[in-house]
Formats: sequence, structure tokens, C-alpha cells
Amino acid sequence: MALGPDANFVAKDCEGAMPRIYLDNNATTPMLPEVLEGMLPYFTEQFGNPSALHFAGKRALAAVKQARVSVAHLLGCHATEIVFTSGGTEGDNLALLGMVTPGDHVITSVIEHSAILRTCYHLEQAGCEVTKVSVNSEGRVDPDEVRKALRPNTKLISIMMANNETGVLQPVEEVGRIAKEADVWFHTDAVQVAGKAPIDVNQIGCDLLTVSAHKMHGPLGAGALFVRRGTPIQPQIHGGRQERGRRSGTENVPGVVGLGIACEIASRGFEDGSLDRIASWRDEVESAVLEQIAETGVNGKSPRIPNTSNIYFDHVGADALINALNKYGVAVSRGAACTSGDEEASSVLMAMGLNGERSRSSVRFSLGKTNSEQEIRYLISVLPGIVRELREASSFKPTVQPVVTHG
Repeated sequence: MALGPDANFVAKDCEGAMPRIYLDNNATTPMLPEVLEGMLPYFTEQFGNPSALHFAGKRALAAVKQARVSVAHLLGCHATEIVFTSGGTEGDNLALLGMVTPGDHVITSVIEHSAILRTCYHLEQAGCEVTKVSVNSEGRVDPDEVRKALRPNTKLISIMMANNETGVLQPVEEVGRIAKEADVWFHTDAVQVAGKAPIDVNQIGCDLLTVSAHKMHGPLGAGALFVRRGTPIQPQIHGGRQERGRRSGTENVPGVVGLGIACEIASRGFEDGSLDRIASWRDEVESAVLEQIAETGVNGKSPRIPNTSNIYFDHVGADALINALNKYGVAVSRGAACTSGDEEASSVLMAMGLNGERSRSSVRFSLGKTNSEQEIRYLISVLPGIVRELREASSFKPTVQPVVTHG
């Protein structure tokens, strides 16, 4: 795609207002209207407690059961294997804390989400052993490293399905085979994959898998953990023994309903071409940046989820670029939303071999179903000029001038 005007150009909508273009969908996604519409009755007339025996409780219970079926369909499992949670962090915590006890050994990777890495740190403090395997320059785990890390006391392997910063898919099927051969439980954090790529827990061979509604155009505060039949998970929240005793507490019925609808929509998305369209926009952004802006590159070109691009802009601080894009009405981020205020270099990108300066110059663009081609063209129009102005302000002059084409 040829670039349009430089940074002196600011596109306006039909009313002359600054556009609002949201390209931080890996942090959270805007809720789809169908999801909100389906949730609304459960805030008002359908307010029952699913554990109650009267008509209001039975209606709520029926809604929870239907949502459980919808989540199970997306993951390729039985409805009874779904445990509703408050989101990805709780699901990851339940998977680890519910399976591991002092003296056990856990294998994970250096690029996991903080919900895994900080829980592993907690486990170490409690007397567990943790091995974090490295990744290659593409941000991908080597299954042989997982195999080499196995010990007689290894209890659990937890390797994410796709990285939240780069979108790079991990070899979870190979890890699943390794875990099965070693008779070790296997968990994968699939929060960034649900709705963006097909998930089949049997093909993966995992015993536990985490998803979150707000990463696939559902509500905040709702998620699910797949727990394969026979997996001896111990509850971390005790009380009324909801969720078959695996997670106590009255269900968040509106959130659960929203998660179920989001899963139904996600299942249809694999057939309607929307993911292919998002991937093509992602590729257009990368091609335009590499062609038109010197000293740039993509972090992690291995097979990725279709919506994610992590790009470095040498000699431009990521926070400065993010703030400048925000002034143009474009929302992007450096990486994980829960650490976006941290000026430290990304541990994920550092693990891939980037130095601190390049890591701190990297920005994540993550697209979603509510984006449009017009928005992508606008981003491509303003980005080169913004980068140029930031570099000029820092007295940086590119050694090679990109070739500018117009069309």
C-alpha cells in the first residue's frame, strides 16, 4: 500500500473531529453489540442466583449452562470441563496453584504473561522449583528445551499458546506430546488465541487451558479454565462449591453469558473471512512501515495470530511514539497492558535477543474485528511523518532514506 501525506496531514471524520482508532486489541477489545444485547437482561429481569431452586434461579442456571456449552464448543471439549473464572489471571493462577505443591517442579518459559511468571515466583517462595526455558530470535520456544528441562519431580508444564506482545504462536502440540510421554500435566495460556485462531484441546494435548472474554470482544471480568476430566485440580476459592467444587462463588451471570456469546461469535469468525481480512491489514501496515520508514523491523515473524504486529522504530522511544500517535487519535501500546507504565525494556523482546534500546523502541499494533480499512489507511498515512518528527527532535538522521511511492 502506498503512503499518503506526511505527519502534517491529520484526517478528520465527517464532522471534523479527530478520529479515534483503537489498535490495542491485545490489551482489551471493544464489546460487540450482540454481546451487550445478550447480557442486558441478566442485569435486570433475569437477575436470579443460579444456585436457587425457584424460577428466577432456574432461568439464570439455564443461561450459565448454555454459555458453558458455547465455550466448550469453541475449545473442542465437554461442557463439564469448563470452569468459569473472573478472567485470564485467575484462570492461570488456578491452573498453577491448583496443581502444584511444595517440592514439585514446574517448567514454563521466559516469555509468559505476568499472570504465569509472578505465580511461578510465588510458587518458588513456597518451596517449589521452576525452570524457565528460553526462546529463539523469533520468540519461539524450542520443544527440545522443554524435554531437557524435565526432572523426576516435574509436576506441570505451562507454555502459552501465543505471546501477547508479538503474537508468535508456540509449539504447544509438540509440548503436549512431551508432557504426555513424561506423564506430566500440561497447561497453556490461550488468552490471546481464543477468537483469533482455532483451538482444539485434544489436538493440543493439554490438561488445562485459559481463556478470557475481554480479549475476544466480550466483557471484562469473565473467563474460563478448561480442566480435562481426571485432572486433580485443587480449588483456590472456597465456599459454596460452585463450578463442581472447583471454584466457589456465585457465578457472574451477565459476564458468563457475555463470554458464551463472544465464543459463539468467535466460532463463526473462522468461516466468514474476517480473520483473513485482519491479517491482510496487519501485513499492509508492516509492508508500508518497512518500505517507507528507515531503521525499522518486525519483532517475531514466525507463525502468528493474525492481528498482531510488534515493530521497532530505531532512535524513537516507544512511549514518545505512543503518545504522538494518541494525539492523532490512534491507540497502540508497548506490550502487556498491566506493565504499560513500566519504562523497563520488554523482557519478551530482550529474551528474543533485542538490546535494551531497540526493545524500548518497539510498539505493538493489535487489530480487531471493529477496525476498518479506512482506519488502517489513516495509520499508514500519518505514521511516517510522526516518526520523522520524533527523530528530528532527537537530532537523529537516517543513514538510508526510504523510497517514497504514491498511489
